[in-house]
Amino acid sequence: MSIRKSLSLIVGIALTCFSFNAVADSKPKPTPDKPSKPAPSAVEVVPSPPELGESAYLLMDYATGEVLIGKDIHKRIIPASLTKMMTSYVIGQEIEAGRLDPEEMVTISQNAWSKNYGDSSKMFIEVGKQVSVRDLNLGIIIQSGNDACIAMAEHLAGSEEAFANLMNNWAQYIGMKDSNFVNSHGLHDENHYSSAYDMAILGRALIHDLPDEYKIYSQKEFTFNGIKQSNRNRLLWDNTLHVDGIKTGHLSQVGYNLVTSAVDPANNFRLISVVIGANSERQRADDSKALLTYGFRFYKPVPVIKKGKPLIEQKIIYGDKSKVKLGSGRDITVAVPRNKIDNLKVSIKLNDKNKLEAPIKSGVEVGTIFIRTSDDELIHQAPLITLESVEEGGWLDKSWDWTVSSISDLFS
Repeated sequence: MSIRKSLSLIVGIALTCFSFNAVADSKPKPTPDKPSKPAPSAVEVVPSPPELGESAYLLMDYATGEVLIGKDIHKRIIPASLTKMMTSYVIGQEIEAGRLDPEEMVTISQNAWSKNYGDSSKMFIEVGKQVSVRDLNLGIIIQSGNDACIAMAEHLAGSEEAFANLMNNWAQYIGMKDSNFVNSHGLHDENHYSSAYDMAILGRALIHDLPDEYKIYSQKEFTFNGIKQSNRNRLLWDNTLHVDGIKTGHLSQVGYNLVTSAVDPANNFRLISVVIGANSERQRADDSKALLTYGFRFYKPVPVIKKGKPLIEQKIIYGDKSKVKLGSGRDITVAVPRNKIDNLKVSIKLNDKNKLEAPIKSGVEVGTIFIRTSDDELIHQAPLITLESVEEGGWLDKSWDWTVSSISDLFS
């Protein structure tokens, strides 16, 4: 059999199948006065997800970024104060890089003065006063202060327009493709937009990239200038969920928005929900809770692939060895509906280039890993990488590989 045909055969089949045996709860014993009949397995019963009235919504698995439930997730939306998540992300990155000190003082300009913003949300900073970066950041995240956003935008970039450029650069970097920011606070502008999906991507980046910054989002209240204000995220007070963020938003043009994240500590399972365009604060909280509750109850995190564990040894030419180990560069745990956790399937596909050639370094992406359910539903895909380096072989080895490869190409 030719090398190309052998390679096609190897790549064309599902290389590895993993079976996971779901363990159902013990079935209740029938009462003496009722006939015995089989009790439905909790694993097998998964109802339809909630259908909400918002213009867009989704539920995302934090670990993989896969959307479990969604409606119009890429539809253009008005983010309102969800914008401040990106303002916070930029500030957090500047602090993380050492370019911004939380204790440095910011002089409040006339443009950032709280009186400029009427009844809109603010932290009540006064023109000419100096406020620390730390306090302004708290005012942005907890009090949703438009005045604090302007002050930090001017302090970091000189102007809000320049700061918006920073926001858009970071948005592109973390994979937000549906968004354009023109200000730091989210007050309405027709050129200022995003999507439910992008807001989830942003929330995921905050949690993953800036854990210290994200801790602020769980703080329930903040007092500045003698005025105590509460976080508007009602779910922080809900004892039935372990909510630790993220951000609310509201404008008359869109309604009430909320991005929320919660954790199931027993399973180390985190979900992110987004609702856009609810009719009230209560509805956005109730509907976010409905999404999160459904996800935690009817999805289960299943470990599938271990970082660095070979999935296959693939033939490589022109190297000092004939095969190279391929696998994943990270542990992969996927959220699976409880009725589909049995017999998950893992397969791989090499990139368009059917031959791997030395020299090649460890960590090079050479294909894709696919994870599917037993009924062939694609759950997740991830990069397939080399798990070791292969150096260039000697003259004799390379000559032999070239000859065999040339003959194989000729006949195939």
